Amino acid sequence: MSASPADIFLQETVEGLESLEQSLLRLEEDGAPQIVDEVFRLLHTIKGSGYMFGFDALARFTHLFENAFERVREGKLALSHGLISTALDARDHMLALLESNSDPAALATLEGSATARDLTHRITEFVDLPAEAAASAQTARAAAAEPVVYTIRYAPDPSSLRNGHRPDLLLDELAALGRTTLIVEGGAVPPLDALEPTACHLSWHIRLETTASLEEVRFVFVFLEPEEYQIETPEPASASTPAVPVPRPEAAATLPPPKSANVRIPAARLDELMDQLGELVIAQTRLDQLAGETDDPAMLAVSEELARLINGLRDSTLAMRMLPIEVVFGKFRRVVRSLADELGKDVALVTTGGDTELDKNVIDSLTEPLVHMIRNAMDHGIETAEARRAAGKPARATVGLAARQSGGEVLISVTDDGRGLDEDAIRARAIERGLLSDSDQPTAAELHQMIFEPAFSTAQQVSSVSGRGVGMDAVRRVVNDLRGSIEIRTQKGAGTVVTLRLPVTLAIIDGLLVRVGDGVFVLPLSSVNECVELAAADERRDSGRTMLRIRDELVPFIRLREIFGIPPSDGPTRRAVIVSAEGRRIGLVVDDVLGQHQTVIKTFSCFHRDIEGFAGSTILGDGRVALIVDVLALIRSVQHSLADTHTIAA
Repeated sequence: MSASPADIFLQETVEGLESLEQSLLRLEEDGAPQIVDEVFRLLHTIKGSGYMFGFDALARFTHLFENAFERVREGKLALSHGLISTALDARDHMLALLESNSDPAALATLEGSATARDLTHRITEFVDLPAEAAASAQTARAAAAEPVVYTIRYAPDPSSLRNGHRPDLLLDELAALGRTTLIVEGGAVPPLDALEPTACHLSWHIRLETTASLEEVRFVFVFLEPEEYQIETPEPASASTPAVPVPRPEAAATLPPPKSANVRIPAARLDELMDQLGELVIAQTRLDQLAGETDDPAMLAVSEELARLINGLRDSTLAMRMLPIEVVFGKFRRVVRSLADELGKDVALVTTGGDTELDKNVIDSLTEPLVHMIRNAMDHGIETAEARRAAGKPARATVGLAARQSGGEVLISVTDDGRGLDEDAIRARAIERGLLSDSDQPTAAELHQMIFEPAFSTAQQVSSVSGRGVGMDAVRRVVNDLRGSIEIRTQKGAGTVVTLRLPVTLAIIDGLLVRVGDGVFVLPLSSVNECVELAAADERRDSGRTMLRIRDELVPFIRLREIFGIPPSDGPTRRAVIVSAEGRRIGLVVDDVLGQHQTVIKTFSCFHRDIEGFAGSTILGDGRVALIVDVLALIRSVQHSLADTHTIAA
């Protein structure tokens, strides 16, 4: 079912309000006239569309908001922190009005609320000028501008009325700019028995004499496609005559309909497409196996061609689900600004790598952990302006958001130039919580990971921003659910970098098939470094704590048979797959390496979600189920054993 014009308006207005927020925040950093025009255009669009589609409360409030920025455009109102704060609050109220429009009672309550009255008062204070000053400014502007004549051809698309377009309102807006002369073209109107009453068959030739600028005239047509109107270069009114172009009745019928480069697709349809593609990949794998068993050249050729087509379809489908991470980064300019005001700190946000793309489902999960990380950095990491000056730092602190792709992963970092992690305070708190004993000697990396423990906080007092120890635990929970990992680098007095390593997509991964006993398991290829033969001497050691020498490095290894509880066998020499996570490399001893496999991830049912060490399952070409190993969870589950290994090796 196609979306109604009102539904399209709702979706586009939500996007417009998001753009408005970003434009206001950029305006505070760079008060360029083009950004002021961008804000004004967004407000003008939302106001006009609101009236068209029956969102009158939204349109009325936006009109008041628009008046303030009309004064900014005219140079009568200077940009200030207070104006931007009021504008951001007004933007939030516009969103509330939009969402309440379908409920008359809720809308009436919202319009009469203390918030609405306060915002109206604050905006009006910015808008109001003494009568003498306003009249003087208007007179000066009129005197400075010589009237010009615009010749306009206006031929709306025949389907525009069905999308809510109102030619009468547009013509009224033109008339408000000056003196207009109209000629209506009706040659494209069909006979009465063939007339479609919801289609527009008229076009207009318009002569507009005005002191308005070309940009102001173009604003009137802001809802139309470029093909639906033409504005000729203006001529001085004194040098022109009231003549208008000779009417061309066929013009409206011959104008091509506007074309759109984009199609809106509901996310649920993309998820359904991804599920069907997963089943197709599994079926193709089965066909490939059968073709290999039959050794029929014709079937092998068909299987190879089908595999090529499915790979192309997979890449195209995954690309449709990819979004630039800037859609998440952009939200945090407002977060940092609000937190800086609340904490009384001067903080700038710097973002890089916003064009890095991630699966939509991964992006949708990122907002919460990034909010907690930024809150933690600004409250605990960044010092006050006085403390920063005393330490020889700039009074203005910096929080950085960065993203980059590395193989099948995306690395997202939150950086601050604050005081760094206090390892002594973390250790003391961990001992107090019973997470460490007085005799334990954890590494710096292990201490840093303590901040992700539930209810862990080194804050001396609870604030409205942080201090309850729930934020960073939520970060680790979300990252674990996304099959990612967290790395921390910190330097006392210089700052901290917290990096999330996340898969590009959650739907399909490249995996390495390994055999352990009679079972087949999948290791994510992004975690695999290399495969090595396990010497018989190493395999005969019974302590369970052993090391492999790989070139100049000692790498501990564990036996998956022991981890998974699979009985030992007297098979041939085994292999070790070297994997890495959170900066640690270990070897996983398996019976055999079967080769690479494109893995469609099937999530566990609600009865199996608590099984540790596995990220899901997949179906092999022969119909068997193979479990996907969660390398990070596996390393964490044997962390203490690995620590013992390092101690003995040392």
